[in-house]
Amino acid sequence: MKAGTALFTASIRPVLQAQCLDCHGGEKTRAGFSLASREALLTGGDSGPAISLSSPPDSLLLALIRHDEEPFMPAKKPRLPEETLTAFRRWIELGAPYDRPLVETSLPPAELTVTASDRDFWSFRPLAFTPPPPPANSTTGPRRDIDRFLSSAQTAAGVTPNPEADRRTLARRAALSLTGLPPTPEAVDAFLTDPRPDAWTRFIDSLLASPAFGEHQARLWMDVARFAESSGFEHDSDRPSAYHYRDFLIQAFNSDLPWDRFTAWQLAGDELAPDQPLALQATGFLAAGVFPTQLTEAEFESARYDELDDMVGTTGVAFLGLSIGCARCHDHKYDPIPARDYYALAATFTAAIRSETQLEFYPESYPAKLAPWTSREREFTSALSAHEASLAPAFTAWLQSPARTSLVLPSPWHILKPVSLTAKEGTNFIPQPDGSHLATTPAPAHEEYTAEIEVAAGTSALRLETLTHPSLPHQGPGRAPNGNFALSDLTVSARPAQDLKSPPRRLPIASVRATHQQNGGGLSAASAIDADPQSSGWAVDLGGIGRDQAAVFAWETPLPTDSRLTVRMRFHVNQQHSPGRIRLSSTQSASTAPSAGDGLAEPLASALLHLKQNGPKNLSPTQIEVLRRAWFATDPGWKARNAALETHRSTRPQPDLRPVMICSEGVPPLKHHADGRGYPHFYPQVHLLERGNPKQKKEIASPGFLQVLLREGTSPADWRVPAPTGSRTSHRRATLARWLTDPERGAGHLLARVAANRIWQQHFGRGLVATPNDFGFQGARPSHPDLLDWLATEFIAHGWSTKHLHRLILESSAWCQSSAHDAA
Repeated sequence: MKAGTALFTASIRPVLQAQCLDCHGGEKTRAGFSLASREALLTGGDSGPAISLSSPPDSLLLALIRHDEEPFMPAKKPRLPEETLTAFRRWIELGAPYDRPLVETSLPPAELTVTASDRDFWSFRPLAFTPPPPPANSTTGPRRDIDRFLSSAQTAAGVTPNPEADRRTLARRAALSLTGLPPTPEAVDAFLTDPRPDAWTRFIDSLLASPAFGEHQARLWMDVARFAESSGFEHDSDRPSAYHYRDFLIQAFNSDLPWDRFTAWQLAGDELAPDQPLALQATGFLAAGVFPTQLTEAEFESARYDELDDMVGTTGVAFLGLSIGCARCHDHKYDPIPARDYYALAATFTAAIRSETQLEFYPESYPAKLAPWTSREREFTSALSAHEASLAPAFTAWLQSPARTSLVLPSPWHILKPVSLTAKEGTNFIPQPDGSHLATTPAPAHEEYTAEIEVAAGTSALRLETLTHPSLPHQGPGRAPNGNFALSDLTVSARPAQDLKSPPRRLPIASVRATHQQNGGGLSAASAIDADPQSSGWAVDLGGIGRDQAAVFAWETPLPTDSRLTVRMRFHVNQQHSPGRIRLSSTQSASTAPSAGDGLAEPLASALLHLKQNGPKNLSPTQIEVLRRAWFATDPGWKARNAALETHRSTRPQPDLRPVMICSEGVPPLKHHADGRGYPHFYPQVHLLERGNPKQKKEIASPGFLQVLLREGTSPADWRVPAPTGSRTSHRRATLARWLTDPERGAGHLLARVAANRIWQQHFGRGLVATPNDFGFQGARPSHPDLLDWLATEFIAHGWSTKHLHRLILESSAWCQSSAHDAA
């Protein structure tokens, strides 16, 4: 790139300005051909394209200035000097770059148009399968296909291949190349003494089957994938669950996962194989790039566009060998990649974010671990059931006897199941088995909870429990970084349960008591019902963090009828100071002391109350069952057997669940320091940006592909993967993966070329294309194009097997020859 621009400035620009510009882009534009800018040069004129970047010597411009074809150029002037003609040819070979336009214009530059000539560039063409040429001498000529491609060029250059290296050298070379480790002495001895004609192939296969093979290949690919286990930049925070992407790579290479699936899973494993843990691990590819862990509000959107740029750029370089990222701010300077194509790819990743999910590892071994435990559980369950059957007559007699009133209520609190529980700022709640509700989304700066609950006549107080949980900071009970919360205001209004359309009546709260309060002033329990709903409220720091807490709100008179209560809780004192797990209970005794962690589920409480007031008459089947369970709990034999069962259940073998960093859509984002300040993690649309600047948005970008890799008559819709009904992801990435891995009509031919070249580079130190990350106009041309296309075709024909390519290369005479050299 730099060389071409320097050549233009020094040698090409002066000639064009002095000899050509007057007629082609200056005062006139003859034959519809302008040289005023690179875009105009590539567009050509009435005679078609002026230059061919895919085949520079065949450029029409060169033919005209060499006077090989008419009209001779410059018009009516002598032929240009030979050194100038040589400079023009070299300039075209370097991509024909301009340092700046020859003519400045106030008109906006035309958008880059991808032409048939662009698609005819060597790397963009379909694979051209050329059979290996026959050996010049059928007796002594090369027998391996790879060597036949190389032989003719060697002969033309007068190069005689070296003889094959000795076995010990080959063993060491192969082991280092495939596994990154020297061979063991035992492996070398076995190979040296193996008399079989296929001993070399067997030795190669033993290395390909070694676990170290996958580890070494993974290390090489992680460099391409810019993988790291930290976030980068100055803080460089650890990513403790990122290593699973590395483990995916190791397993993928060792199992010879087909390269098309290997590619597709890294882009969309969560969409293509959502039930396979390995596919989800693979999406760590998109999450592996650097990302700042400290952001100001002004940086939110630019950081997201940088994140999308990382995904697009790495996808282009790793799989297609193209610097797509160069089209972020403008059309690509050298390759036929308009900025519009860049943003079409970026739109594919619109909602893709880093996340952490629990995945089960080694699920195939779990049933065997669980079987003996399940068998023993059946034994405990049978013993308990038999004892319960023996107690049934005694329970029936108890129901009819006066002793039934002696069953003591274990708690005065009746745990309530909300009719609804909502949050103004979108906090999501998940019901827990104990009747509490756990907040599972990041805490907003301020929040308001509203609960609708149903209570019985006679209810005189409400209890709000704020409970601890391992997911909360310092166990909670609050979601603030220090585990605190602050209830700035609580109100209760009531409507008769039989007349919910009536206007709600505010219940005056007469007293508030709590298990703990941060102080006796503005952070006391009483401050939750004072006249200041913003800056004061009940908090529990200074001794209450990491413990269950509760506050009891009693009103002046008991409720006269069954009622629907609306409880509104505001958390506005400090940022993120809302509780993470709450539970509501009621009591008919306003003097009940505040307590946390106890309470009676509503069905049992109602059944006991009915039994005490009305006897066993008109008990429902559900009430009889909950009473039966409560009565059993008073029997020593039942308690012993039930305790044995519960103890055994506590030892249940657990699946091997581990947190894994993935990239997906519709999932909780990976926690970020800016979450409390409203960092959205993604924006619903991707816009085309003027010069890559998020502050200069243009139209919304639609998902799409690179035009230069779309065959005539195709469109992105041909590869569309519809999202299933109810899917949390868009399946845009699955669509991209299908196009990228399609060798017939999509980009799969280039994917195969790039992969085959990387494997060749691994074993020879230099690829057939010397620039493995740049297969564009500025990259090197293949030294043996027929061989590269043959390797890519072989790769696809053998199921995209990387081990097949490794074996082909290591079995070739070119790779096996001695490294001996003539003296200088």
